Amino acid sequence: MFGWPDDDPVPPVPQPFRDSPQARRLLDVREVYAERAALDSPRGRQIMSRLPGVRVTEVESHWRIPSLHGNDGNVSRWVRVKTETLVLGVKHSLSTRPNGRSADWIAPGPSNGCAMSCAYCYVPRRKGYANPITLFTNIEAIVAHVRRHVRTQGPKTTPNQCDAHSWVYDIGENGDCSVDALVCDNTADLVAAFRGLPTAKASFATKFVNPDLLRLDPQGRTRVRFSLMPPDDARLLDIRTSPVAERIAAAADFLDAGYEVHFNLSPVVLRPGWQRDWAELLVHLDDVLPERVKEQAAAEIIMLTHNEALHEVNLGWHPRAEEVLWQPAAQETKRSQNGALNVRYTPQVKQQSLARLRQLLSAHAPWLRIRYAF
Repeated sequence: MFGWPDDDPVPPVPQPFRDSPQARRLLDVREVYAERAALDSPRGRQIMSRLPGVRVTEVESHWRIPSLHGNDGNVSRWVRVKTETLVLGVKHSLSTRPNGRSADWIAPGPSNGCAMSCAYCYVPRRKGYANPITLFTNIEAIVAHVRRHVRTQGPKTTPNQCDAHSWVYDIGENGDCSVDALVCDNTADLVAAFRGLPTAKASFATKFVNPDLLRLDPQGRTRVRFSLMPPDDARLLDIRTSPVAERIAAAADFLDAGYEVHFNLSPVVLRPGWQRDWAELLVHLDDVLPERVKEQAAAEIIMLTHNEALHEVNLGWHPRAEEVLWQPAAQETKRSQNGALNVRYTPQVKQQSLARLRQLLSAHAPWLRIRYAF
């Protein structure tokens, strides 16, 4: 009225992190392959509204895209495909299967594939030569399935390594929910669903710090597991992920935002100096994490699992990684729980290494409870 400046200006509304230059460097979609049903769905329309002008190619199936899957020419474009390509599909098979390790149950995931490029990732083994994000747009059906499954279980009466009180559902087995949230609200919808399920909690592992997730108000019903490894390993193997120090620094923010915060010590890669570097990482955890994070923290230890087909793919785009991942003298072929034929450390090597890592934890981070080691 008097032309005086406002003493209490309204602070500007912060822009979503998904619109930041950092997010754009990870995911700059320029091409979409999509099933017609996915494009016609509410979630599909939401995704495409954020991608104006992007070229769309309709496909019959998100699993059968000749220019992506089975095209060995994509090996040399591995990172570019992950950056610029997005696939939209409908998840037809909705099933929840028992796990018993990290979670009680593996829920039907809202995505398959990732924009990050971890050299040891198991997901591209089934696709071959290209592994961009495939987002499933029938999120309403996925959420409804999970709600029915949770209600069928009733209360959890026997504590186990997954959780003492709640049924734990892994919602991100084949993708990274933090990265998915750069593109659509699938992660937000699942977090909201578990907020209303007092007998269960969601869980997902991530190597990407997405501040947009801090606004989702999980109210303790979602567990975030930040995956950690020594920084030198991460620089070589965790391509396009958030730096390890950034993941650790985010733990308190996520706890304060209402998440349960755990850690995955994963994968443990055996190479010269691994014990020294893991000790330094654990010392850093102990030094920088506030007590409120330590009091509720727990961890999983997961030794490296590799695969001969992925080894061959990696040789085409990141051969340096294979210098530490592919160690035939210390590894053996073994069929995994899901039926895949993989390469793991021999039982003797694995047993000795796990024992040593537990000693390092006792010495440098005794507060970090180990839920399981595999």
